[in-house]
Amino acid sequence: MSPIKACLFDLDGVLVDTAVYHFKAWRQLAQSLGIDFTEHDNERLKGVSRVRSLEIILEIGGKTLPQEQILALCEQKNSEYLLDVAKMTPEEILPGVVDFLQALKAEGLKIALGSASKNAQLILERTQLLPYFEAIIDGRHVVNGKPDPEVFLKGAEALGVLPEECVVFEDALAGVEAAKNGGMLCVGVGQPEVLTLADIVVKDLTEMSVERLHSLAQKG
Repeated sequence: MSPIKACLFDLDGVLVDTAVYHFKAWRQLAQSLGIDFTEHDNERLKGVSRVRSLEIILEIGGKTLPQEQILALCEQKNSEYLLDVAKMTPEEILPGVVDFLQALKAEGLKIALGSASKNAQLILERTQLLPYFEAIIDGRHVVNGKPDPEVFLKGAEALGVLPEECVVFEDALAGVEAAKNGGMLCVGVGQPEVLTLADIVVKDLTEMSVERLHSLAQKG
């Protein structure tokens, strides 16, 4: 197995938790369309693009809309979401994140973001995480959403490393699938019963260390 040279991180649910803001905005939009949208339904939206998220909501409600209206509603949702994102602070960084990023930097490992979010840079700026990242690949840079590996392959390319030299950190099944489809090791962040394809699963990044990272590579 190749030595690990880089770590690629998803954003929502791994570094910060903006899920509550997404849910609030999507539920508000769904209600305006007469669709009952629950937290359970919201799980289906993890790791997928904005347009695909709205398509899922429309499927739940048994509705169809013309593409131009879908795009307009997506922009409406994003405007509501950004009102909350603009208020984010470093206090909203998830446990263990800063310590682990600092440890990776000290070890000389490269770090990139691979997220479906088109607001990734803003969120990293608001939470003061931006200086840790050498590359940011988000929804503005890819054509294919997860589980397609494009976002992670572009991240590896931007860092100048091979896919097999990367470890991906993901909280969504589609993201884990994207990592594996790209030939990368993957650490699932969340529930083992959901992230079954991950090489290991941790509750959060307090359970990660550089030593555990290299141990994972040796096992792989």
